[in-house]
Amino acid sequence: MLDRAGYPWRAIATPESADSDEPEDGWSGAVICSGDDPAGAFVVCRQLRKREVPLAPVIVVVRSSQLTELELREDLFDDICLEPVNSDELTTRLAHLFWRTGRGLRPELVEHGPLVLNLETYQAAVSGRVLDLTYMEYELLRFLSARPGKVFTRETLLSRVWGYEYYGGARTVDVHVRRVRAKLGEEHAHLIQTVRSVGYRFGQTTWTP
Repeated sequence: MLDRAGYPWRAIATPESADSDEPEDGWSGAVICSGDDPAGAFVVCRQLRKREVPLAPVIVVVRSSQLTELELREDLFDDICLEPVNSDELTTRLAHLFWRTGRGLRPELVEHGPLVLNLETYQAAVSGRVLDLTYMEYELLRFLSARPGKVFTRETLLSRVWGYEYYGGARTVDVHVRRVRAKLGEEHAHLIQTVRSVGYRFGQTTWTP
């Protein structure tokens, strides 16, 4: 699994420990090694994809003799790597996947097109213009921009951004989204999209039929 703090590796022994050991900001991705049990590796991939927020990117490491195991499982991973693993190749593949989803590899920054969030200074800027955000506006924007394309209900945003102990209603989310859009400006307000009857997502979804 990949931590968000600079994307260091952290070995996870079981699928259950992926949840129990998950850092506060969530995993940034996963590299699943099939080893002698490719079927078990895909069980882990499926579990990660069925989370409330499906984990991505996911890279599966397989042996050349296991390539046929990939058939009809393309939805469970984003890329593959063959054993023996070349560390430079794996790093390049991860960098490409993060770039494709609008996320950079610099641990202190979240970058998506013209938007940049500095995780160390709690500042955000769009097209070089610094945004005057309150703490909760920044936290909402940080949460959404770190998970581009994923749709979140208002209830999920309340629990994940404001915290389970927060007793405010869903209107709180709508108000903050409206304020963040206003501060992004008309040109960039579309970065946060409304999904009718569901909630909100950041950026465009990468799913295609």
